Amino acid sequence: MDTLLFSLNTVLPILILMGLGYTLKHLGFVNEHFLQIGNKFVFRVALPTLLFYTIYSIQSFQEINWSIIIYAVGAVLLLFIIGLILAMVFIKDSKQKGVLIQSVFRANYAIIGIPLAQAMGGEQAVIVVALISAVVVPLMNILAVISLTLFVKNENEAMHPIRSTLIKVTKNPLIIAIFVGLIVIWIRSYIPIDPDTLRPVFTLQYNVAFLYTAIVWVKQIASPFALIVLGGTFEFFVIKNLSKQIFLGTFSRIVLAPMIALGLAVIVSKYTTFFNFDSVEFPALIALFASPTAVSGAVMAKEMNNDEALAVQYVVWTTSLSIISIFIIVFIFRLFHLI
Repeated sequence: MDTLLFSLNTVLPILILMGLGYTLKHLGFVNEHFLQIGNKFVFRVALPTLLFYTIYSIQSFQEINWSIIIYAVGAVLLLFIIGLILAMVFIKDSKQKGVLIQSVFRANYAIIGIPLAQAMGGEQAVIVVALISAVVVPLMNILAVISLTLFVKNENEAMHPIRSTLIKVTKNPLIIAIFVGLIVIWIRSYIPIDPDTLRPVFTLQYNVAFLYTAIVWVKQIASPFALIVLGGTFEFFVIKNLSKQIFLGTFSRIVLAPMIALGLAVIVSKYTTFFNFDSVEFPALIALFASPTAVSGAVMAKEMNNDEALAVQYVVWTTSLSIISIFIIVFIFRLFHLI
Protein backbone atom coordinates (compact mmCIF):
# COMPACT_ATOMS: atom_id res chain seq x y z
CA MET A 1 0.00 0.00 0.00
CA ASP A 2 2.89 2.38 0.79
CA THR A 3 4.33 1.78 -2.67
CA LEU A 4 0.99 2.47 -4.35
CA LEU A 5 0.44 5.67 -2.37
CA PHE A 6 3.96 6.88 -3.12
CA SER A 7 3.42 6.29 -6.86
CA LEU A 8 0.04 8.05 -6.83
CA ASN A 9 1.43 10.99 -4.86
CA THR A 10 4.23 11.31 -7.42
CA VAL A 11 2.14 11.23 -10.58
CA LEU A 12 -1.27 12.65 -9.66
CA PRO A 13 -0.12 16.21 -8.81
CA ILE A 14 1.39 16.45 -12.30
CA LEU A 15 -1.78 15.10 -13.89
CA ILE A 16 -4.03 17.40 -11.84
CA LEU A 17 -2.11 20.57 -12.71
CA MET A 18 -1.96 19.69 -16.41
CA GLY A 19 -5.67 18.86 -16.28
CA LEU A 20 -6.32 22.21 -14.62
CA GLY A 21 -4.55 24.03 -17.43
CA TYR A 22 -6.45 22.05 -20.06
CA THR A 23 -9.78 22.76 -18.33
CA LEU A 24 -9.12 26.47 -17.86
CA LYS A 25 -8.27 26.79 -21.56
CA HIS A 26 -11.45 25.04 -22.71
CA LEU A 27 -13.64 26.99 -20.28
CA GLY A 28 -12.31 30.20 -21.78
CA PHE A 29 -10.71 31.28 -18.50
CA VAL A 30 -7.34 31.59 -20.25
CA ASN A 31 -6.63 32.15 -23.94
CA GLU A 32 -3.78 31.55 -26.37
CA HIS A 33 -2.19 34.91 -25.62
CA PHE A 34 -2.07 34.13 -21.89
CA LEU A 35 -0.50 30.74 -22.61
CA GLN A 36 2.12 32.25 -24.93
CA ILE A 37 3.11 34.84 -22.32
CA GLY A 38 2.97 32.21 -19.59
CA ASN A 39 5.24 29.93 -21.58
CA LYS A 40 7.78 32.75 -21.98
CA PHE A 41 7.61 33.49 -18.26
CA VAL A 42 8.22 29.82 -17.45
CA PHE A 43 11.27 29.45 -19.69
CA ARG A 44 12.81 32.88 -19.23
CA VAL A 45 12.09 33.62 -15.56
CA ALA A 46 10.55 30.89 -13.39
CA LEU A 47 12.50 27.76 -14.38
CA PRO A 48 15.86 29.61 -14.62
CA THR A 49 15.25 30.96 -11.11
CA LEU A 50 14.46 27.46 -9.86
CA LEU A 51 17.61 26.01 -11.43
CA PHE A 52 19.80 28.83 -10.10
CA TYR A 53 18.42 28.37 -6.59
CA THR A 54 18.94 24.61 -6.83
CA ILE A 55 22.57 24.95 -7.88
CA TYR A 56 23.13 27.69 -5.30
CA SER A 57 22.04 25.24 -2.61
CA ILE A 58 25.11 23.04 -3.30
CA GLN A 59 27.82 23.84 -0.80
CA SER A 60 30.82 22.87 -2.96
CA PHE A 61 31.84 21.00 -6.12
CA GLN A 62 32.88 18.09 -3.92
CA GLU A 63 29.20 17.25 -3.42
CA ILE A 64 28.69 16.61 -7.15
CA ASN A 65 28.40 12.98 -8.24
CA TRP A 66 30.08 13.08 -11.65
CA SER A 67 29.27 9.44 -12.39
CA ILE A 68 25.56 10.16 -12.91
CA ILE A 69 26.37 12.95 -15.38
CA ILE A 70 28.64 10.61 -17.33
CA TYR A 71 25.97 7.91 -17.32
CA ALA A 72 23.25 10.34 -18.45
CA VAL A 73 25.36 11.49 -21.41
CA GLY A 74 26.16 7.91 -22.42
CA ALA A 75 22.52 6.82 -22.18
CA VAL A 76 21.28 9.79 -24.24
CA LEU A 77 23.83 8.97 -26.96
CA LEU A 78 22.69 5.32 -26.90
CA LEU A 79 19.05 6.37 -27.32
CA PHE A 80 20.06 8.62 -30.21
CA ILE A 81 21.63 5.62 -31.96
CA ILE A 82 18.55 3.48 -31.27
CA GLY A 83 16.29 6.21 -32.65
CA LEU A 84 18.48 6.46 -35.75
CA ILE A 85 18.19 2.71 -36.36
CA LEU A 86 14.41 2.75 -35.88
CA ALA A 87 14.01 5.68 -38.28
CA MET A 88 16.13 4.05 -40.99
CA VAL A 89 14.31 0.72 -40.70
CA PHE A 90 10.67 1.75 -40.19
CA ILE A 91 10.24 5.31 -41.54
CA LYS A 92 10.19 5.98 -45.29
CA ASP A 93 9.48 9.72 -45.40
CA SER A 94 12.77 11.61 -44.97
CA LYS A 95 10.97 14.50 -43.23
CA GLN A 96 9.71 12.11 -40.54
CA LYS A 97 12.96 10.28 -39.80
CA GLY A 98 14.58 13.07 -37.78
CA VAL A 99 11.33 13.78 -35.93
CA LEU A 100 11.21 10.17 -34.75
CA ILE A 101 14.89 10.17 -33.74
CA GLN A 102 14.60 13.23 -31.51
CA SER A 103 11.40 11.91 -30.01
CA VAL A 104 13.28 8.86 -28.73
CA PHE A 105 16.12 10.63 -26.89
CA ARG A 106 14.87 14.18 -26.23
CA ALA A 107 12.97 14.61 -22.96
CA ASN A 108 10.75 17.36 -21.62
CA TYR A 109 13.23 17.56 -18.77
CA ALA A 110 12.45 21.05 -17.53
CA ILE A 111 8.66 21.08 -17.32
CA ILE A 112 7.90 17.44 -16.49
CA GLY A 113 11.28 16.23 -15.20
CA ILE A 114 11.86 18.77 -12.43
CA PRO A 115 8.51 18.37 -10.61
CA LEU A 116 8.69 14.60 -11.13
CA ALA A 117 12.15 14.36 -9.56
CA GLN A 118 11.09 16.69 -6.76
CA ALA A 119 8.06 14.54 -5.97
CA MET A 120 10.21 11.41 -5.75
CA GLY A 121 13.42 12.64 -4.15
CA GLY A 122 12.84 16.13 -2.79
CA GLU A 123 15.20 19.07 -3.20
CA GLN A 124 18.29 16.84 -3.29
CA ALA A 125 16.95 15.11 -6.41
CA VAL A 126 16.31 18.50 -8.03
CA ILE A 127 19.97 19.40 -7.45
CA VAL A 128 20.99 16.29 -9.39
CA VAL A 129 18.50 17.21 -12.15
CA ALA A 130 20.00 20.69 -12.42
CA LEU A 131 23.56 19.35 -12.67
CA ILE A 132 22.59 16.81 -15.33
CA SER A 133 20.78 19.59 -17.22
CA ALA A 134 23.99 21.59 -17.53
CA VAL A 135 25.40 18.87 -19.79
CA VAL A 136 22.42 16.97 -21.15
CA VAL A 137 20.28 19.92 -22.33
CA PRO A 138 22.99 21.28 -24.69
CA LEU A 139 23.73 17.71 -25.83
CA MET A 140 20.07 17.06 -26.62
CA ASN A 141 19.82 20.29 -28.59
CA ILE A 142 22.89 19.44 -30.67
CA LEU A 143 21.66 15.88 -31.30
CA ALA A 144 18.23 17.27 -32.25
CA VAL A 145 19.84 19.44 -34.93
CA ILE A 146 21.81 16.46 -36.23
CA SER A 147 18.60 14.41 -36.31
CA LEU A 148 16.61 17.05 -38.18
CA THR A 149 19.35 17.77 -40.74
CA LEU A 150 20.59 14.24 -41.33
CA PHE A 151 17.89 13.39 -43.87
CA VAL A 152 16.51 16.85 -44.76
CA LYS A 153 18.40 19.94 -45.89
CA ASN A 154 17.15 23.24 -44.53
CA GLU A 155 17.61 25.82 -47.25
CA ASN A 156 16.28 28.63 -45.06
CA GLU A 157 19.01 28.37 -42.39
CA ALA A 158 21.26 31.43 -42.68
CA MET A 159 24.20 29.70 -40.96
CA HIS A 160 25.25 26.13 -40.32
CA PRO A 161 22.57 24.47 -38.12
CA ILE A 162 25.10 23.17 -35.57
CA ARG A 163 26.61 26.64 -35.19
CA SER A 164 23.14 28.17 -34.97
CA THR A 165 22.15 25.70 -32.26
CA LEU A 166 25.32 26.31 -30.24
CA ILE A 167 24.55 30.03 -30.27
CA LYS A 168 20.98 29.34 -29.14
CA VAL A 169 22.22 27.02 -26.39
CA THR A 170 24.54 29.71 -25.00
CA LYS A 171 21.55 32.10 -24.90
CA ASN A 172 19.23 29.52 -23.31
CA PRO A 173 17.98 30.99 -19.98
CA LEU A 174 18.07 27.56 -18.33
CA ILE A 175 21.71 27.00 -19.27
CA ILE A 176 22.65 30.55 -18.24
CA ALA A 177 20.97 30.08 -14.83
CA ILE A 178 22.78 26.79 -14.23
CA PHE A 179 26.19 28.22 -15.08
CA VAL A 180 25.60 31.35 -12.99
CA GLY A 181 24.82 29.01 -10.10
CA LEU A 182 28.04 27.06 -10.74
CA ILE A 183 30.03 30.32 -10.79
CA VAL A 184 28.50 31.26 -7.43
CA ILE A 185 29.64 27.91 -5.97
CA TRP A 186 33.15 28.58 -7.29
CA ILE A 187 33.21 32.13 -5.86
CA ARG A 188 31.86 30.88 -2.52
CA SER A 189 34.94 28.68 -2.09
CA TYR A 190 37.08 31.87 -1.90
CA ILE A 191 34.86 33.72 0.58
CA PRO A 192 36.22 33.64 4.17
CA ILE A 193 34.31 31.65 6.77
CA ASP A 194 32.80 33.43 9.77
CA PRO A 195 34.30 31.63 12.80
CA ASP A 196 31.16 32.24 14.87
CA THR A 197 28.58 30.88 12.40
CA LEU A 198 30.92 28.61 10.36
CA ARG A 199 29.42 29.91 7.13
CA PRO A 200 30.75 32.31 4.45
CA VAL A 201 30.81 35.93 5.59
CA PHE A 202 28.56 36.79 2.64
CA THR A 203 25.50 34.74 1.64
CA LEU A 204 22.31 35.68 -0.13
CA GLN A 205 19.99 34.36 2.55
CA TYR A 206 21.62 36.39 5.32
CA ASN A 207 23.21 39.48 3.79
CA VAL A 208 20.58 40.26 1.14
CA ALA A 209 17.66 38.30 2.53
CA PHE A 210 15.11 40.35 0.56
CA LEU A 211 16.65 39.17 -2.74
CA TYR A 212 16.95 35.59 -1.52
CA THR A 213 13.29 35.57 -0.43
CA ALA A 214 12.17 36.87 -3.83
CA ILE A 215 14.18 34.13 -5.57
CA VAL A 216 12.59 31.49 -3.34
CA TRP A 217 9.09 32.80 -4.07
CA VAL A 218 9.62 32.71 -7.85
CA LYS A 219 11.24 29.27 -7.56
CA GLN A 220 8.18 27.93 -5.73
CA ILE A 221 5.76 28.80 -8.53
CA ALA A 222 7.97 27.53 -11.37
CA SER A 223 6.94 23.87 -11.57
CA PRO A 224 3.19 24.21 -10.88
CA PHE A 225 2.75 27.13 -13.27
CA ALA A 226 4.78 25.34 -15.97
CA LEU A 227 2.50 22.29 -15.74
CA ILE A 228 -0.66 24.42 -15.90
CA VAL A 229 0.60 26.22 -19.01
CA LEU A 230 1.61 22.92 -20.63
CA GLY A 231 -1.86 21.47 -20.01
CA GLY A 232 -3.47 24.53 -21.55
CA THR A 233 -1.57 24.09 -24.81
CA PHE A 234 -2.84 20.55 -25.46
CA GLU A 235 -5.20 19.63 -28.27
CA PHE A 236 -6.00 15.90 -28.56
CA PHE A 237 -6.42 14.61 -32.10
CA VAL A 238 -4.99 11.84 -34.26
CA ILE A 239 -3.88 12.17 -37.86
CA LYS A 240 -4.97 8.82 -39.34
CA ASN A 241 -2.29 8.59 -42.02
CA LEU A 242 0.37 9.04 -39.33
CA SER A 243 -1.01 6.46 -36.89
CA LYS A 244 1.86 3.97 -37.39
CA GLN A 245 4.53 6.66 -37.00
CA ILE A 246 2.74 8.06 -33.94
CA PHE A 247 2.62 4.63 -32.31
CA LEU A 248 6.29 3.91 -33.05
CA GLY A 249 7.54 7.22 -31.68
CA THR A 250 5.25 7.21 -28.65
CA PHE A 251 6.12 3.61 -27.74
CA SER A 252 9.83 4.28 -28.21
CA ARG A 253 9.77 7.34 -25.94
CA ILE A 254 7.58 6.17 -23.04
CA VAL A 255 8.35 2.42 -23.04
CA LEU A 256 11.54 1.55 -24.92
CA ALA A 257 13.71 4.51 -23.81
CA PRO A 258 13.04 4.18 -20.05
CA MET A 259 13.25 0.39 -20.21
CA ILE A 260 16.74 0.54 -21.76
CA ALA A 261 18.19 3.58 -19.97
CA LEU A 262 16.75 2.89 -16.52
CA GLY A 263 17.28 -0.86 -16.79
CA LEU A 264 20.96 -0.32 -17.57
CA ALA A 265 21.20 2.20 -14.72
CA VAL A 266 19.98 -0.40 -12.25
CA ILE A 267 22.41 -3.01 -13.62
CA VAL A 268 25.52 -0.80 -13.60
CA SER A 269 24.61 0.55 -10.17
CA LYS A 270 24.42 -2.99 -8.80
CA TYR A 271 27.49 -4.46 -10.46
CA THR A 272 29.93 -1.53 -10.62
CA THR A 273 31.46 0.71 -7.99
CA PHE A 274 31.76 3.85 -10.16
CA PHE A 275 28.06 4.06 -11.07
CA ASN A 276 26.66 3.83 -7.56
CA PHE A 277 23.20 5.40 -7.72
CA ASP A 278 20.82 5.74 -4.77
CA SER A 279 17.42 7.21 -3.85
CA VAL A 280 18.64 10.68 -4.83
CA GLU A 281 20.13 9.84 -8.24
CA PHE A 282 17.46 7.40 -9.47
CA PRO A 283 14.65 10.03 -9.34
CA ALA A 284 16.77 12.30 -11.54
CA LEU A 285 17.36 9.46 -14.03
CA ILE A 286 13.66 8.59 -14.05
CA ALA A 287 12.88 12.26 -14.70
CA LEU A 288 15.28 12.27 -17.65
CA PHE A 289 14.37 9.00 -19.32
CA ALA A 290 10.69 8.56 -18.43
CA SER A 291 9.58 12.11 -19.26
CA PRO A 292 7.71 12.66 -22.53
CA THR A 293 9.33 14.16 -25.60
CA ALA A 294 10.29 17.84 -25.45
CA VAL A 295 7.78 20.48 -26.51
CA SER A 296 10.55 22.43 -28.25
CA GLY A 297 11.04 19.50 -30.61
CA ALA A 298 7.91 20.48 -32.53
CA VAL A 299 9.14 24.06 -32.89
CA MET A 300 12.52 22.89 -34.19
CA ALA A 301 10.89 20.46 -36.61
CA LYS A 302 8.93 23.34 -38.17
CA GLU A 303 11.97 25.62 -38.34
CA MET A 304 14.12 22.95 -39.96
CA ASN A 305 11.69 21.80 -42.66
CA ASN A 306 10.72 18.50 -41.03
CA ASP A 307 7.25 17.06 -40.38
CA GLU A 308 5.81 19.47 -37.80
CA ALA A 309 2.45 17.66 -37.62
CA LEU A 310 4.12 14.41 -36.55
CA ALA A 311 6.31 16.25 -34.04
CA VAL A 312 3.23 17.85 -32.44
CA GLN A 313 1.57 14.43 -32.23
CA TYR A 314 4.60 13.03 -30.41
CA VAL A 315 4.46 15.84 -27.84
CA VAL A 316 0.74 15.37 -27.18
CA TRP A 317 0.63 11.59 -27.01
CA THR A 318 3.88 10.96 -25.16
CA THR A 319 2.88 13.57 -22.58
CA SER A 320 -0.61 12.10 -22.16
CA LEU A 321 0.40 8.45 -22.00
CA SER A 322 3.61 9.00 -20.03
CA ILE A 323 1.46 9.58 -16.94
CA ILE A 324 0.67 5.85 -17.04
CA SER A 325 4.22 4.72 -17.85
CA ILE A 326 5.73 7.02 -15.19
CA PHE A 327 3.32 5.62 -12.60
CA ILE A 328 4.39 2.06 -13.46
CA ILE A 329 8.09 2.96 -13.38
CA VAL A 330 7.82 4.78 -10.05
CA PHE A 331 5.83 1.87 -8.62
CA ILE A 332 8.48 -0.67 -9.67
CA PHE A 333 11.42 1.41 -8.40
CA ARG A 334 9.64 2.02 -5.10
CA LEU A 335 8.71 -1.65 -4.80
CA PHE A 336 12.39 -2.60 -4.99
CA HIS A 337 13.41 0.23 -2.64
CA LEU A 338 15.42 2.08 -5.28
CA ILE A 339 13.66 5.39 -4.56
